[in-house]
Amino acid sequence: MRLYHHPMSSNARRALMTAIHLGLPLELAEVDLMNADDRRRLAELNPNGKVPVLADGAFLLWESCAIMQYLAEQVPGQTIYPQAPQARADVNRWLFWAAQHFAPAISVLAWERAWKGMTGNGPADPLEEARGERDLHECAVVLDAHLAARSWLSGDDVTLADFAVAAPLMYSEAVRLPLAQYRHIEMWFARVRQLRAWQETDVELLPG
Repeated sequence: MRLYHHPMSSNARRALMTAIHLGLPLELAEVDLMNADDRRRLAELNPNGKVPVLADGAFLLWESCAIMQYLAEQVPGQTIYPQAPQARADVNRWLFWAAQHFAPAISVLAWERAWKGMTGNGPADPLEEARGERDLHECAVVLDAHLAARSWLSGDDVTLADFAVAAPLMYSEAVRLPLAQYRHIEMWFARVRQLRAWQETDVELLPG
């Protein structure tokens, strides 16, 4: 299997963390998102023009959470994507929440405080920064309360839910995510950072 990715993409990181945790070997193909030819080739694989994309023979799969689920299904006996219906639904809940709420809030701040300048799109917009912080705080209240009485997001051990929600936190320092007041998130994220899958996908991000 081949994974088309970029090391600064938190969505691609979710997928790669999953493969590392499962011990699944992947051929990695890095896409230069600043290169027009690479972006054109990426659009041939994914009409959305985004990473990651997983190629398993002739089968092409995009959307990071779908890729995570597909990878987990390749490993009999794995525990990061439970088989029991309610346990699996709980993991799915957090995958969807990460994609629909948490990551979009962080992406506003990542765009305004880092990517916008790097791509020549001008300075940060204070109104957009305020919107991103407001949306992130709304999500953080939910996440912090959920983590108050548990070590991991779903069940008693790490699951795909933790990888999906943690991945966009790779931008925490570079874009100054305002999360210091959320003690339970901080403690959980410290546990995630100790995982081999996190450490082996760690990259140095440019400051905003």
